[in-house]
Amino acid sequence: MEEEDVAPAEVEEREEEREEVLIQPIASAAIDLAAGARYRATGKRKTAIARVTLRPGSGTYLVNGRTLEEHFPRNTLQRNIRQPLETVGYHERMDVVARLHGGGISAQAGALRHGVSRALLEADPNLRGELKRRGFLTRDSRAKERKKAGLKKARKRPQFSKR
Repeated sequence: MEEEDVAPAEVEEREEEREEVLIQPIASAAIDLAAGARYRATGKRKTAIARVTLRPGSGTYLVNGRTLEEHFPRNTLQRNIRQPLETVGYHERMDVVARLHGGGISAQAGALRHGVSRALLEADPNLRGELKRRGFLTRDSRAKERKKAGLKKARKRPQFSKR
């Protein structure tokens, strides 16, 4: 019985240690951002394009003139977009201004995340290793497959009739 009581406590301690490691910003020796600095980049996902500008500030997001919460109501998309800045510890030091067009809401979120990551790289090239390792700099090249002749859609075939 005692072993069962001890094991969950050890597991909880390990989980807390893992969470602490994930939360710690990698840019502890962060660069000093110039007051008037602007870092621009473009991010893409499917047919969505995000033109992103990072500037020193308090961590606000302005997407097509609206707040992040207004433009992306789903929490999963908001969390996905905030990941690059939170990973490097700049989430309270930089404002994000973005112009998005094309694609759907999920593709726009992916494009914005890609754009923020690339703009971060403009601000601090030393972050490349960590951003690349976490997959933030990789352009997701998956796109809709084209329709083929003789098929109803990209892969859907017409109904087969033996006779």
